[in-house]
Amino acid sequence: MARLVLKFGGTSVANIERIRNVAQRVKRVVEEGNQVAVVVSAMSGVTNQLVAWVNEVSKFYDEKEYDSVVATGEQVTSGLTALTLQELGVKARSWQGWQIPLRTDATYSKARIEGIDTTEMIAAMEKGVVAVVAGFQGISADNRITTLGRGGSDTSAVALAAALQADRCDIFTDVDGVYTCDPRIVTKARKLDQIAYEEMLEMASLGAKVLQTRSVELAMNHRVKVQVLTSFEDKPGTMVVDEEEIVEKQIVSGIAYSRDEAKVTLTKVSDRPGVAAAIFGPLADSAINVDMIVQNISDDGKTTDMTFTVGRTDLDRAVKLLNEKKSALGFSEIKPDSSVVKVSVIGVGMRSHAGVALTMFRTLSEKGINIEVISTSEIKISVLIDEQYLELALRALHTAYGLDAH
Repeated sequence: MARLVLKFGGTSVANIERIRNVAQRVKRVVEEGNQVAVVVSAMSGVTNQLVAWVNEVSKFYDEKEYDSVVATGEQVTSGLTALTLQELGVKARSWQGWQIPLRTDATYSKARIEGIDTTEMIAAMEKGVVAVVAGFQGISADNRITTLGRGGSDTSAVALAAALQADRCDIFTDVDGVYTCDPRIVTKARKLDQIAYEEMLEMASLGAKVLQTRSVELAMNHRVKVQVLTSFEDKPGTMVVDEEEIVEKQIVSGIAYSRDEAKVTLTKVSDRPGVAAAIFGPLADSAINVDMIVQNISDDGKTTDMTFTVGRTDLDRAVKLLNEKKSALGFSEIKPDSSVVKVSVIGVGMRSHAGVALTMFRTLSEKGINIEVISTSEIKISVLIDEQYLELALRALHTAYGLDAH
């Protein structure tokens, strides 16, 4: 007998028919003799509607009340799922975040989990009751409902799996696993049987929308085995596991991309100690995250051009902030560019293989694609290119690294 956590996203519980489909799947898992906790998202589109209503009432809303409104989507789904299971003859009970309790800090709308008391839940599960948990929510020290940020149900599920010491956490989504690249763009993309935590973390943070980044971090820290699979077909998905468990390591496991990037170039910045801190300090203070950075020293050695990337939604704020500090920073002009994309090649095999970067640069060069910024880590190489070349770049790199399905 195993203890399993099954998480179903918004598309999997989008209507009553799909909730019945989910309940049938859960019933089969229970009948195999397993203890089961189910984590559910709000029905597809519901959270967006709740957020829209909050914004309609108040542009500068109280985040505590925002959380109490948007958390209701999961409350509805958890109750409906528990009722549907009961109709099928399965013992089930819904749990809201505060009933477990799932304790969080007081950072409303993007709270972080501090602890989960699973005593009552385990007692119920050992009596054969399916625990149907409202994802994405918890309770702060002052007994207010909190939410974990968009995509937070993945985080709820993995954290619960860790607290329950579950054998596995299955995350059901609208895709049937993790692919070597976005199959909507690269038709030869292959589904992976396994992927290492570190690779999945890089893919999630670099644009792959399969799993939420924080959920992968949690899984890696607590060594929770995660499987990504679809609720619409009965077939195995992709296992996210320890690197040691992967028998045949590919040099490159996948290629991710992000359209959420924007490039900022400051020309003729005075080349003096502390200038980088003077530029990036105010951006950090305004919660504007800077990702890739490149600096070019000019011929005279007295000035430098500084190029970096920020999130596309932060571009206008970043430009405004830097222009306000133009005299203090001493740059000539600011050149924003939002028509760029970040393409990243990821693989734990890079640690022991040379030439991965060369393959990337040569492939893009042969296709006439100019690289604007480069950043690397131990298991990834990211480049910034003009967005018009995205599809060409992804397909060419996918072939160059031998990832095409045969």
